[in-house]
Amino acid sequence: MAFLKASDLPAIPTYRVMDSDGYQVDKTRPAPDVTNEEVLTWYKNMLSVSVMDVVMFEAQRQGRLSFYMVSAGEEGITVGSAAALTPDDVVFAQYREAGVFQQRGFTLKNFMSQLFANCNDTGRGRNMPVHYGQNYPRTHTISSPLATQIPQAAGAAYALKLQDLQNPNRDPRIVACYFGEGAASEGDFHAALNIAATRSCPVVFICRNNGYAISTPTLEQYRGDGIASRGVGYGIDTIRVDGNDVFAVNEAMREARRLALSDGGRPVLIEAMSYRVSHHSTSDDSFAYRARVEVEDWKRRDNPIIRLRKWLENQGIWSEEQEKETRDEMRKAVLKEFSEAEQEKKPSLREAFTDVYEEITEEQREQMAELKRILETYPDEYDLRPYKDGINGLD
Repeated sequence: MAFLKASDLPAIPTYRVMDSDGYQVDKTRPAPDVTNEEVLTWYKNMLSVSVMDVVMFEAQRQGRLSFYMVSAGEEGITVGSAAALTPDDVVFAQYREAGVFQQRGFTLKNFMSQLFANCNDTGRGRNMPVHYGQNYPRTHTISSPLATQIPQAAGAAYALKLQDLQNPNRDPRIVACYFGEGAASEGDFHAALNIAATRSCPVVFICRNNGYAISTPTLEQYRGDGIASRGVGYGIDTIRVDGNDVFAVNEAMREARRLALSDGGRPVLIEAMSYRVSHHSTSDDSFAYRARVEVEDWKRRDNPIIRLRKWLENQGIWSEEQEKETRDEMRKAVLKEFSEAEQEKKPSLREAFTDVYEEITEEQREQMAELKRILETYPDEYDLRPYKDGINGLD
């Protein structure tokens, strides 16, 4: 008789392609199977998210935006994994997946319209900032409650499986579900992995293990071998990758997608190790629970943008001059879209009633008429100038 002790078992290894100096770890294996043009696109998408994060964080501090969350230190996970997806693959994201949206064609105008909840927002101004979504490429709108997207992703993957069985000529699709290691402490995480495993759902779960669940470090979150060990426990194909290595993330995601579509469908778990360089959100001061020197050390020593930049420079396809010019251009582009989105009108008041049902119901028409009566009765109490169509939007 013997009891298994986690401390007696070897830790799950971390897959790497590129070291912190931008060199290939195993020189006996082939170079990453991507073109220079693809890598430059990845790098510019990572840079764009980084530049936007700085501008929008400052904007929130100036009171021009109500809320914001940056993804500093995790750009390699989002861009690298999204580059392995097709537009028809379905994404369920959490809060730090701006890189996924960027890689899948979300424009600066799309970002700014959502952040300012203006009339160009695909969500029609109904969500708080950083809750992006788009119809195509297929990406469900981010929701605030922690981890609720994980069982939704498992259910969506099961639905795709059933649809693809009925339509065998259709190109197969997977679901990609993103979350942090803090969300993996929620019950929804365990329910989702179990149903995905037992129903053989074509879903790839991507856990960004960035070291902190708001103010709670990983040492206080779990005692096992990270999140990857849980995938093994549920009978799910699992890999742990270096999240600062965009090549490792991309390779793992490409293979995970292939596995998810094999044998009629199966779930896969990727644990991507990284470090949350930023505060949890603009509502958080992380220096209250971690040393500033710790953050500065990670910024200087290793992060996905610096590592990929070193690789590009080692290949002779990037330079300091290109870096400065690209950053300047991106900042100007962000500020331009920022200014235009900030001045754009809010959606029509009518949008508060649409999309609940296929058509506006009689009850909703009565509610709209009552709202219009109140606004007309107390015009000094409600400023309707920021809204598209003003009070006429309720006609």
